[in-house]
Amino acid sequence: MDLAGAGWFIMTVVGPLVLAGVLLWVLLRNRKRTPREDERTEQATRDLYREEDRAHRGENEDVP
Repeated sequence: MDLAGAGWFIMTVVGPLVLAGVLLWVLLRNRKRTPREDERTEQATRDLYREEDRAHRGENEDVP
């Protein structure tokens, strides 16, 4: 029995269907962020940039 046809079927049909399913799951999962989570992310980004600026200028982190 030749299974080359089955392998080709899996690669061309099943593979893209699995990939599409995973991409759809990721998109739906990541859209459920609340405004509070968005603000938390934005604040963390601002804090990180501020720390990097201080480190680049050689400032002490205790100084506002």
